[in-house]
Amino acid sequence: MRADNDSARPVDSAPSAEAHPPMPFFIESLGQEDTRRPRMEIGLGIWTAGTRRYNPVDRIRERGEALIDELDGRSLLYVDPTGGAEAFEGLAGPDLVLITDVHGDHMDAETLQAVVTPETEIVAPAAVVEELPEALAAQARTLANGEETMLLGLNVEAIPMYNLTEERLQYHEEGRGNGYVVTMGGTRVYIAGDTEDIPEMRQLEDIDVAFVPFNLPFTMTAEQAADAVLAFEPDIVYPYHYRGSDVDEFARLVTDGNPDIEVRRGEWY
Repeated sequence: MRADNDSARPVDSAPSAEAHPPMPFFIESLGQEDTRRPRMEIGLGIWTAGTRRYNPVDRIRERGEALIDELDGRSLLYVDPTGGAEAFEGLAGPDLVLITDVHGDHMDAETLQAVVTPETEIVAPAAVVEELPEALAAQARTLANGEETMLLGLNVEAIPMYNLTEERLQYHEEGRGNGYVVTMGGTRVYIAGDTEDIPEMRQLEDIDVAFVPFNLPFTMTAEQAADAVLAFEPDIVYPYHYRGSDVDEFARLVTDGNPDIEVRRGEWY
């Protein structure tokens, strides 16, 4: 998903800045060519009014367990950043950090202290905010299951994440952690966090991109994850947090059940 020779396009061919909000946002162009830009390939992209350019998104990069969108040399969003300062070397500080749970592979205070700037917005459930160092907690916004907030032009919804199976209840109790649905322009991205195939996941609607875990004993099986994905039907699903699980089986079950759902793979743990 790359725009060819975008720099050669005359500036006056771009839409007026008034037609777009000042913050970057995702453009819905799944399944068809975006005719606003010549020679553009199919896919999601981001319009930045400041540079008056449409920036195709070729992947969502992974650092530790962070999902990073890089626009014009700066990073916009981190989810559960881990891995220490070296994992983010060369990247600007995030505008927004979402934290899903209290476990160390999701809430890493050392990494947060290394990457968060005084201007960074932090969103987390109460259990996480209570565990953050004082300075980070002071700039955090608490979001409970079912609540939502607008930040930086993005709508952030807190989705429950928890275990259902009796022998797994000890890992993620209901109400403690958050999954998130982040709406950017018209595009809705779901980050499930550590969860099983809960009813709140199955009832999601209009999800463009989903990140769904399956790793035992902490979350769910590949079969559970595939069944949940088939229930809420995202356009694109990334399996993540799947160490030791059968990703091929997950992909087969999703594709057999609904070939319109695209399964994409990233280098996750």
